[in-house]
This record gives sequence, structure tokens and C-alpha cells, in this order.
Amino acid sequence: MDPLVRYLEATDIIDSDHPDIRAFSAEKSAGAGNAADRAASLYYAVRDGIRYDPYYPFYKPEHYRASNVLRAGRGFCIQKVSLLCAAARAAGIPARAGFATVRNHLATRQLLEFIGTDIFKYHGYTEFFLDGRWVKATPAFNRELCERHGVAPLEFDGREDSMFQPYNADRKKFMEYLEFHGTFADIPVQEIVRAFERASGVSRVRGWIESFEKYGDVRKGLFDAEDPLC
Repeated sequence: MDPLVRYLEATDIIDSDHPDIRAFSAEKSAGAGNAADRAASLYYAVRDGIRYDPYYPFYKPEHYRASNVLRAGRGFCIQKVSLLCAAARAAGIPARAGFATVRNHLATRQLLEFIGTDIFKYHGYTEFFLDGRWVKATPAFNRELCERHGVAPLEFDGREDSMFQPYNADRKKFMEYLEFHGTFADIPVQEIVRAFERASGVSRVRGWIESFEKYGDVRKGLFDAEDPLC
């Protein structure tokens, strides 16, 4: 069996067979010639078309389901990775999710107070299989958000890895990769929740979940109004 098949198949979360995902993939990659160009077109569609929102719900499979993320138009890095993987698979490009622990020096005061640390467990990126090798792409931060933080948005050409820059425009540290956790054909939701608990504490994470269950998505859109720590 071709080992790449599992990275082309739809899952319950990376639902690349969903009609909305197939339509999105076809529209955003239309006119792109080869697979690398299609992957790049899809990357920009997700990077800038889905707003980064670190307060998006995180503890159920449906919170990461690609068609739900597309419908919501927002999400944090892992949700955007799920959508990009799904769009790529719908376009016939093998894609998988990769995860790393990072230290984020340029967040917002409100976000760091909320999560209780500047260590972000299971930061997500996408890997595409292109021209015989895996190529990394990081669709997390949309262009407007990067500009507000004084960081050049990450570009991706489908040929070279696109990972977070270590410095912003003022040469201040922006992102450090501390540990890589490997790649997955699907989104490992329970592993992600446990990683959040290790980073922020079980009681804090359980409090977030209880708040979502009781009050719903009350922090929707707040991140865009918060002040960057520049």
C-alpha cells in the first residue's frame, strides 16, 4: 500500500470530502498549474482568509473539523492547519499536521494572562508532499495580524519550508521552537488537550472548558482588539 494514501484520505476531522471543502479547494487553487503552485494558493487562502483567534474552542473533535473552521472563518493555528490539510487533500496533494512547542515573545498581555505562560504547546503547521519530499508551511497568522505585531507575514512558494521567523522587524525575539512532536495524519485532539494542561495547568484548562460549556464562545473576536506586546 502506498504510504502516502493515509495523507490523502478524508477523516472525521480533516473532512476533505465535505462539499464545502471541495468547493473551497477548487476555487482557491483554480488557475494554479502544478501541485506546488496549488499548495501555495491554498496556503494564502487559509493564512489570510481565516482569522487567527487563540480563544477558539479547543477540546472536541468538531472544534477542529475543517468544514466547521471554514464556516467559522477563524481559529488558532491547529484549526487552520486542519483546514489547509483538508483543502490540500481535496486538491490531490498529500498533507499532514505537524506540531511543535514554541515560546511566543510577541503575544498580548491579555492572552498571556489568560493562558498563564508564554509557552505554546502543540503549535501547528502543515506539511505537503511536493516534488518527492515533505515541505512545511505555517498558516497561523493572517497578514493584518502580522502587520499589527511588526512581523512580516510568512510567505510560501510550495518549494521551501515556511516556518515562523525568530525575530520581528525591530530584531526582537518573536518565536522560538523548543521541541518538535512529530507529524500526524489526523488531529490528535486528546493529546492536544493534555499538552495544554501540562503548559497551563489542569485547573486552568478545565476552567476554560467549563466556561465554554456554560457561556459559549464569549471571547469571540477579542484578540483583534488586544494590544501587542511589542
